[in-house]
Amino acid sequence: MTMEPQGTDGQKSGGRRTAASVKPKDPKADLIRTAFMEVGVPLGLYYGLREVGLGQWLSLLVSGAVPLAQLVYRMLTEGRVATVTLFTLSVMASGTAITLLTGDVRLLLARESYLTGLLGLWMIGTLLAKRPFMFTTMIKMLPEETARTWHANWDNHARFRNVMRWMSVAWGAAFLIDSAARIVMAYTLPVDLVPVLSVILLIGMLMTVVKISKSYGRRMMAELT
Repeated sequence: MTMEPQGTDGQKSGGRRTAASVKPKDPKADLIRTAFMEVGVPLGLYYGLREVGLGQWLSLLVSGAVPLAQLVYRMLTEGRVATVTLFTLSVMASGTAITLLTGDVRLLLARESYLTGLLGLWMIGTLLAKRPFMFTTMIKMLPEETARTWHANWDNHARFRNVMRWMSVAWGAAFLIDSAARIVMAYTLPVDLVPVLSVILLIGMLMTVVKISKSYGRRMMAELT
């Protein structure tokens, strides 16, 4: 299939391109890029600022501004406001505003727990929607043929629908546990240890729930075929 822009014949021949030349988005690459900008950069910035002698509160505040800036940039460049982006931005901005008023370092450390906790509740809350979190999220990353199979399974197999719902509950529960653990760490551990331990906790939680989801999903799909 050939895609041709509007214009003169000369412009068409110079601007002609095939659909195959347009590279599709790579979800894994997007995930790595997002993780680097929203986790790796803030973490490195915090410890870099601490190394040059900046205080804990100000270092946390400055490093925490990076994900906020990323969200604002995304909203401006995409030309639309996604619900999840707006939700995340509002939670992070509210947490930052509270800590600016109180000047409490540990409250600033616990700020991310609000986000993960609310995300967990939202994932579980999607059970009340037409499609649960796990289905609507995964369907966007699947090849077209596999996505059609998923839609057919959703329409025709009650077991498939139940599995999607239970997996959504599992992801929501994992984020709620992550939120509770972040609060405990923020108020019991040395301040300078918490940022790196929070990242380790997040990675460990995601790896565990992804592995369990994949194993459970493969078993479920094998039973449906």
